[in-house]
Amino acid sequence: MELWVWIGTLAFAVGGALEAVRRGFDLVGVLLTASITAVGGGSVRDLVVGRLPPSALTDEGLLWAVAASGALTFFLHPRLARLERGLYYADTLGLGVFAALGAAEGLAAGLGFWGVVFAGTVSGVGGGVLRDLLTGRIPGVFYRAGDLYATAAAAGAATLYLTGALWAAVLVTLALRLGGRRLGLRLPTPR
Repeated sequence: MELWVWIGTLAFAVGGALEAVRRGFDLVGVLLTASITAVGGGSVRDLVVGRLPPSALTDEGLLWAVAASGALTFFLHPRLARLERGLYYADTLGLGVFAALGAAEGLAAGLGFWGVVFAGTVSGVGGGVLRDLLTGRIPGVFYRAGDLYATAAAAGAATLYLTGALWAAVLVTLALRLGGRRLGLRLPTPR
């Protein structure tokens, strides 16, 4: 599972850095956006379950890797932009892993069903929400048609609560996000 955490975290870091580059941020802005995107959701989750300091902020190796990913993205962004499809799949894997692990943390903290779903969902999508706010956008999880991002994370977290199985939670999240996109599924919006 540790390998998947690293893959997901670094995919989130690159995604955050690419958005900051698109917005014309300087190197420090890119590094900050990459870092907040990579560890923001898990940090919020840790606050919800009462863990201080947040676990990601105590993992120096992971933080250095996030910083290196942000810096590489800053300098190599024209090449990385062509890898958007691969980044989408890595981001989806990160979403599934973090939703499941966040839900497991909520369960271990004694949270009930909705608390576990919240902990898992915020763990998966929180960094992206923070990234969008930092870059002056309405968070994509509130309107993104054809991409069941937060819905997939919530369903994965609920699956963890109901089954106790990390693999099942990850699988449900992946299936909903990938299947939802392929089928063009969307949540209703006001008319």
